Amino acid sequence: MTKEASLRSRVVLITGGARGLGREMALTLAEAGARLCITGASHTKELDQTANDLATFTGQGNVLPIVADVAVAEDVNRTVNDCLKKFGRIDVLVNNAGRGMRLISETFNTAPTKFWDSNPDAWRRIVDINTNGPFLMAHAVVPHMLDAGFGKIVNISTSDQTMVRKGFSPYGPSKAFLEAASRVWAQDLVGTGVDVNVLLPGGAADTDLLPPSNNKKGADGNLLSPKVMREAILWLASDASNGHTGERYIGRYWDGPDSARDANVEKPKIM
Repeated sequence: MTKEASLRSRVVLITGGARGLGREMALTLAEAGARLCITGASHTKELDQTANDLATFTGQGNVLPIVADVAVAEDVNRTVNDCLKKFGRIDVLVNNAGRGMRLISETFNTAPTKFWDSNPDAWRRIVDINTNGPFLMAHAVVPHMLDAGFGKIVNISTSDQTMVRKGFSPYGPSKAFLEAASRVWAQDLVGTGVDVNVLLPGGAADTDLLPPSNNKKGADGNLLSPKVMREAILWLASDASNGHTGERYIGRYWDGPDSARDANVEKPKIM
């Protein structure tokens, strides 16, 4: 079966699917014929708009927008149950929902906040969403994937340098946790038919994680389009990636999986 054929009617649950990277991934999967459950932390016009846009490709009955906080177990369980009730299965989980440094400071990218000056409630909120959220989602979805003997989990991460960049705590370290967890989960699931991989843009993307500005850009001076995720997520959600697990892919370098796979590159030391 071709990549395109395997995506038709595939059920994909994308957290944080209303905006930014999540919206772009949802749109390209809908264009390929996938059925989508997308979540947003609150009922917004962006959630409604994205659901309507998805329906133009895949049909109104093939889209389910859900208001849910991924850091709340009751919301997560309701999300999974609602998606299963509508579509009967969940083939792919994309853990995309996340909060960035704007909760700590709206000027974090120009005047970094020292960790001891951070508001503990804001710190806790970022950690809850970025670390506990993906765990709770995977914890709820994986048993159903195991019953089916098939599934894919794609955890959305950030660049290596961001994980250890001055003033980027706790956002950077929360993604370091997610990548370490992804490697553990991939090993736990070996032989089950469920694959776990990491996907990241490869630099700052034009999303709400950055403060609005006429000169919006990342720490390296660049700003990527969220569209850099499109080709990679199509491959990761399709049968073409079956058996690939415990791997890390960078969207900006995508020219097929071999070009974008992050293999044996020098990384910044944690300590």
